Order: sequence, then structure tokens, then C-alpha cells
Amino acid sequence: MGKVRAVCISEKRGTQKKNIESAVFVENWGIEGDAHAGNWHRQISLLSEETIAAFKARGAEVTDGAFGENLVVSGYDFTKFPVGTRFTCKDVVLELTQIGKECHHGCEIFQKMGECIMPTNGVFAKVLHGGKISVGDEFHVQYRAAVITLSDTASKGEREDASGAAVEEIVGKEGYEVVFKKIIPDDGDSLTALLCELSDEDKADLILTTGGTGFSKRDNTPEATMRAVERETPGISEAMRYYSLQITPRAMLSRGVSGIRKEALIVNLPGSPKAVRECLEYAIGALTHGIDILKGNTGNCAGK
Repeated sequence: MGKVRAVCISEKRGTQKKNIESAVFVENWGIEGDAHAGNWHRQISLLSEETIAAFKARGAEVTDGAFGENLVVSGYDFTKFPVGTRFTCKDVVLELTQIGKECHHGCEIFQKMGECIMPTNGVFAKVLHGGKISVGDEFHVQYRAAVITLSDTASKGEREDASGAAVEEIVGKEGYEVVFKKIIPDDGDSLTALLCELSDEDKADLILTTGGTGFSKRDNTPEATMRAVERETPGISEAMRYYSLQITPRAMLSRGVSGIRKEALIVNLPGSPKAVRECLEYAIGALTHGIDILKGNTGNCAGK
């Protein structure tokens, strides 16, 4: 997770941008009132706060917006992300379109310091969905989520998949893009194969299953998941069970597990919509931070 540290605009091209603290981002245009907004691929420019701080430590005296950046964000090194990566901040969705740009050696910063960080550390994006961004807002990579419901009856169309719908709603509110949804019977081999496919072919960053974690003879989601994962993450499942135990003692009957395969995090959720909401709403923030670490997008202490 990142944090917005400055929101900058300039009303005229060729003038330094200034931090206005809060601004409206317009879909396929840019920031309302910014001279560089328009129907092109460089609607928004971004720099990391850490990069600016390192530059200041070498003796540069710069203020927010000095490099022409619209957003200063802490917690992420934007140069690590490939073109096409999406970021979310409240309702706003940005898509990375360009990394770095040609430096104009006549700029004031270059003349004084002999270098400028925007060409190597700045990135550009376009606005896919508009909204308002303010200093202090949380800034996230938009990760891809897959939702798998394990249910013999739902797979036959005999009951509504309310649990899968709850998972989709919660991750959507957290900025995830749900790229895969499927209801399958309580068949362990099918689940193992599907988890391996989604992970190995890099189709999702977070894979959430719901159902099949109890004591019934057909409840084999944990065993199927353990056949797929390469590294266990027991703390996730233990924490969700502990949280649910504050609500009902029956939470101790959940056998859900979690783990990592390739660069995907796989988490078993309970089968009831109520339990899904309790567990996922409690854990989703930590899961996102875990994916940040797994992908190498942040350090272990980011966001503290």
C-alpha cells in the first residue's frame, strides 16, 4: 500500500506544478485544471516520495511539483512496474502508459544538480476511471482476483452462490479486478488443477475459494489446496479463525488453509456468506500487503 503525499497541477505549460492537496481526476483526460491534461497517453505523471527524498539528500532544494509530477506517492518504486499496471485510489483507476521520458537539459534542476530524476524515475499514466484524490489517501496496485465457489448444489444451479457474490463485492471495494469466477462441485482434483492453472499461467494474484472447509465427507478444499501450494501461509487462516471465534465457537470447526504458488496467494474462506464477510473484511488489507511483498512491490515495513 502507498500513500498520496502531494497532488500537483500547473495551469500553464512550462510553469512549475504546485501542490493543491486535492483534485478531481477526469476519465481519459487527467486532472481538472492541469495544463498537461488531455486526450493522450501522458495524462498523469507520478514520482515516489522516497526517490525525491534521496535526491534532496544530495543537496537539491525542491518542492512538490518541481519535477512536473502530478502525484507524489510513498511506498512504491514506480519504475518496477511494467506498462499496463493499474493503480487505484478510492474511485480513481490509473493505467501506467510510459516509464521515464527524455530530459530537457535546460531545466532548472538539471542546470543546478547536473541530473534530473524524472527521466529515470518518473512514470506516466492515463485515467481509466475518474474521482477525487487528496493528500493522505491510500494508493494501491490493482491486483487481479479469482473467486472459486466449491458447492455440489450451486454447481448444479440448485441454489444461489451468495458466498461467491460476497467475495466479489468485498475485493471489488478494495480495488481488485475480478478476472475469474467459477462454481465447481466439491471435487478435490478439479480444484487442485484449477489452482495450479491460475497460478502457473499468471492469471490471478489473489485466489479465494469459498466452501468445502468443514467436516462433511465432501469437504476437501483444504486437502486440494495443500496439493497445489508450494509454501504455506498458516498465519492467514489462523488469524481468520481467531477473529471468527470472537463471534462464534463454531469457527474452530473451519479447516481452511492458505499458501503461495508461484506469485499467487491462495486463501480458503468458509462457505457461508456471513462467515465470508467476517473473515475477508477482517483480512483483506493484510492480504493486499502480503501480495505487495510477494510481488516485490514494497518492503516488509511499508505503510506502518
